[in-house]
Amino acid sequence: MRILGLDYGEKTIGVALSDPFGWTAQGLEIIRRPEEGAIKASIARLGEIIAEYQVEKIVLGFPKNMNNTIGPRCEKTLEFKAKLEKTFPGMEIILMDERLTTASAKRVLLEADVSRAKRKKVIDKVAASYILQAYLDSAANKA
Repeated sequence: MRILGLDYGEKTIGVALSDPFGWTAQGLEIIRRPEEGAIKASIARLGEIIAEYQVEKIVLGFPKNMNNTIGPRCEKTLEFKAKLEKTFPGMEIILMDERLTTASAKRVLLEADVSRAKRKKVIDKVAASYILQAYLDSAANKA
């Protein structure tokens, strides 16, 4: 069973994919769009990924504030989740707290001495893999 991890941002969606056993997350790609509202092509690309990898579940990063409140980014994420549910009926979509995932991804890339230009190109994909890996680890601990 493959699981898709998504880091939904204003102009990008970081995409990660689990291995077939659901043990590890790997960054797959970054879907870019000209503006936040231009989502149709992004959802079409997600549909291609879902079909290609036979994805059975989506883990969507939920960017709560540090004080555990829901802000404007969470509201946009919930709107995106509703569009995914409408487009992919029956697909389980799980919200995963993503606080500090982008900061963690950035720190790892800095420690690996990745240039600023290269970090900008991969940060969302790395953040998506952190979101997905956190879910996979929590699911393994429940088993």
